[in-house]
Amino acid sequence: MGRAVGLAPLDLREIDEGRARRPDDRKIDEALRIAALLPEGSAVWALDESGAHLTSEEFARDIAKLRDQGTPTLGFAIGGADGLDESLRQRANRTITFGAMTLPHQLIRVLLLEQIYRATTILSGHPYHRG
Repeated sequence: MGRAVGLAPLDLREIDEGRARRPDDRKIDEALRIAALLPEGSAVWALDESGAHLTSEEFARDIAKLRDQGTPTLGFAIGGADGLDESLRQRANRTITFGAMTLPHQLIRVLLLEQIYRATTILSGHPYHRG
């Protein structure tokens, strides 16, 4: 469905949790490894509890804007147990949230995948997003 609305296939990449003892060192290590996975010219949206609250329609609209501007890739950065390092937040073009509660990154990944799917249905005019 994504290709029908001009979106490339999804490429899910996950890194292992950092091994450093100090949380700040783990976050730096994880941020460097996440940044290394981002293709040149990527837009990056960080998922963080302090980010913007978007409706599904706004999420879809903003992805469509990036597509229409010719952005080659949109990467989503989900922090580990200690959150995202400030360097990755600064690299991000946008910071979004799925709520103020702290949730495991595995659960956030599922919520994100569902919203990406929902965005493709919204952009294609499919009724799934109303359910």
